[in-house]
Amino acid sequence: MDRSGDACQIGLVLELIGGRWKGPIIYWLQDGTKRFGELRRLLDGITQRTLTTQLRELERNGLVTRTQYPEVPPRVEYQATDLCRSLVPLLDSMRAWAETYGDRIIRQRQHPDPSPFDS
Repeated sequence: MDRSGDACQIGLVLELIGGRWKGPIIYWLQDGTKRFGELRRLLDGITQRTLTTQLRELERNGLVTRTQYPEVPPRVEYQATDLCRSLVPLLDSMRAWAETYGDRIIRQRQHPDPSPFDS
């Protein structure tokens, strides 16, 4: 069975949501519209530049909409698209997997063992 097509599809999804911040951004936006500063406060440790870059990538890929209002000071809001919300069950599954295996992964990183999941 040729599974190269499957691998490409998985790669596409990981390209959309991969990295440290995209999943958490999607998580917070699933609850509704957020302003840039609000997202920055919710995402502890993210820099302004990184958040800007991640939001632009999500917007370019059709996962987030950006609305700028002609006000002073400027107001910009971000909202998850339907396509983005369709990823929430996948992210929930990933979170559940991390809850099950996260401690093992952390232990493995701290004390490498050639067969960490065999026991």
